Amino acid sequence: MATPLLPAAYFAATSTAPWLLLRAARAAHLRQNAPMARLPERFGEATQQRPKGKLIWLHAASVGEVQSAAALAPYLAAHATLLVTTSTQTGAERAAQVLPEGSIHQFQPVDTARAVSSFLSHWQPDLALFVEGDLWPRMCRNLARRGTPAALLNARASKSRARFPRSYGYMLTPFRLITCQTEAVRAGLMALGLPSDRLRCLGDLKADLPAASIPESALEAFQTAAKGRPVWAAVSTHPADEAHVLAAHRALLTNAPDALLLWLPRHPARAEAIRASADGLGLSQRSQGEAPTEKTQILLADTLGEAGAAFATASTVFLGGGFGREGGHNPYEPAKAGAFVLSGPKVNNFSAAYARLAVDGFTELVADTATLTEALSSRLSKPHQPPWQGSETNAAIATIDALAAYLP
Repeated sequence: MATPLLPAAYFAATSTAPWLLLRAARAAHLRQNAPMARLPERFGEATQQRPKGKLIWLHAASVGEVQSAAALAPYLAAHATLLVTTSTQTGAERAAQVLPEGSIHQFQPVDTARAVSSFLSHWQPDLALFVEGDLWPRMCRNLARRGTPAALLNARASKSRARFPRSYGYMLTPFRLITCQTEAVRAGLMALGLPSDRLRCLGDLKADLPAASIPESALEAFQTAAKGRPVWAAVSTHPADEAHVLAAHRALLTNAPDALLLWLPRHPARAEAIRASADGLGLSQRSQGEAPTEKTQILLADTLGEAGAAFATASTVFLGGGFGREGGHNPYEPAKAGAFVLSGPKVNNFSAAYARLAVDGFTELVADTATLTEALSSRLSKPHQPPWQGSETNAAIATIDALAAYLP
């Protein structure tokens, strides 16, 4: 297949000025507060030895993709050593929590000729798997040139893919298998000219995940703070969500002055900005060891791995990512804890999940602060629902079956 104009221009630009990508990778590493000793991984320089034997490379960009990968990881690890790459530090931390013992983690290499070549030469994967997306042209091309089988798993709708169909068709043409969350996604990929026998609609891996783990210390802290009070949680929020969350909570406090908000931002580094914007409210910050009191109106849990405790404590959860450009976050996790899920309207990455849960009465999308406040007011004192069960999709098992021909 001839290289389309856009990828050709990309290859030329990044060959002439690879420092543009290197600088961006370094800036991302610093912004994420990732360990500096691991910065070379982003430049393709491994910080661990490759073990002997077969190796499967699984790329999961950040926390959401790692969650999807977690459903597959035990099956994959039974076949070969599992190398997992992420683009973010939060993804790396989540991978350490949910992936099988013995898995190796590295940061994703930047898409320069030297970094890609160094990464592939060192790790020599027998199979390359990409969860949901985060594909880079040079990496896809080099995998094809090396004859490494590659698959895209749990593909979802993508605005970028719709805007640049020829470029994505070029990158995906060598892939042996693409599994899709919905038939609509499969139809969109077929429109790129990809062979139908390589496209499988197997359901959403996120729907097969078990309920989120519940750290006992966090659960005790949250439930002690919430005892006898109306409580809601805002989880995985981003900057675009924050003003809505804060304004809604201020409005709730006028009628329910003892209301408590458990606030778990997606990135703990947002805690300082959140604290500044909550001036005048009683706020206890968990990372600072500030124990909540009866005067605490916001318990700011700027910590990681405690969402399960929030879902178990608050029967109503606002899930972030729906007011900005993030495309929403996985609503199955709070629903499986029996929580009702609210989100902003821009949930294109999880539109099928929200639609599915809405039918079962577990979700509502809100358009603005006023509708968020109204929804919270009507639900604040309601108890947890029975956990969402749904229908068993067994997407993980179906995906492993589809990969069987390529597993080393």
